[in-house]
Amino acid sequence: MKYALITGSAGLIGSESVRFLVDKEYTIVGIDNDMRQYFFGKEASTSWNNKILKEQFKERYIPHSVDIRDNKKIEKIFEQYKFDLIIHTAAQPSHDWAAKEPITDFSVNALGTLIMLENFRLNCPQATFIFTSTNKVYGDRPNYLPLIELEKRYEISPEHKYAKGIPETMSIDDTKHSIFGASKVAADIMVQEYGKYFGLHTGVFRGGCLTGPAHSGTQLHGFLAYLVKCIATGRKYTIFGYKGKQVRDNIHSFDLVNMFWHYHQNPRCGEVYNAGGGRQSNISMLEAIEKIEKFLGKKAEYEYAEQNRIGDHIWYVSDVSKFKKDYPDWDFSYNVDSILEEMCEAATLNI
Repeated sequence: MKYALITGSAGLIGSESVRFLVDKEYTIVGIDNDMRQYFFGKEASTSWNNKILKEQFKERYIPHSVDIRDNKKIEKIFEQYKFDLIIHTAAQPSHDWAAKEPITDFSVNALGTLIMLENFRLNCPQATFIFTSTNKVYGDRPNYLPLIELEKRYEISPEHKYAKGIPETMSIDDTKHSIFGASKVAADIMVQEYGKYFGLHTGVFRGGCLTGPAHSGTQLHGFLAYLVKCIATGRKYTIFGYKGKQVRDNIHSFDLVNMFWHYHQNPRCGEVYNAGGGRQSNISMLEAIEKIEKFLGKKAEYEYAEQNRIGDHIWYVSDVSKFKKDYPDWDFSYNVDSILEEMCEAATLNI
């Protein structure tokens, strides 16, 4: 029997990983203590998703409500099963929230990741370890690119070397990351180091905006999911800065987990990949509002706050060509329209 360990198993990427791997004949050991509810409140709780997973997969999904910072409990889980694959998605994911409790943020994102890595090294070093990092490791460096202001978005010149997106070679030094970004940098580098120093199969995936219908969106995290929720329910949405023209690339949770799977088939040691929607799937805030209004048949209620979030990106599009070169059989299944259509359908059912 093949076992996979998934942290944050009731979250967006974790639950997608559970479904994907059960289909690949894995039994899933999940770790999720619903800390997202502590971070963002009741509406961000993932308990509903954990309940669905338990009902749907029964003995194929073995959940543990454990804090990833609790080394003794994590040790017991690693001693109980022989894992072939570890997907580490558990995190404090908001750069706004991190400033309120920097020690909590760093202990979850950095120390929690180190505890996972060390138990992986000591108990199942033959396995593949996949880490969901973030584009915030590049800090606000992308904001200093020569951007062009268009009617509804910012864009980069088609002649610029980053016209197809930001590559993994962009420096992460001497830039403002946010407290969250700094804790993810620490984890990101440590995952790389366990691969390169110990010769283990560790992969770092620096996500753009990760999204899909299983996202428990809230104001401080999950902009598309929260925006869809607000428009669907008539709740007022706040745009923070940049005239609403800030651009994000959005990758569907299935496409990201499919990247993980392709990497697992031929893993490398300490490799880093940018993992976003790229030129295939990106959108500005104003463009997203317009599209969601059409899909839902409702007008958005929103207000504009002049002050942008500290360290927030004006324009971020991932260059995924490195991953496509290393794993040419992988490709996108979703674009931004199909992502939004699916999310709007889900939101309508949940009203």
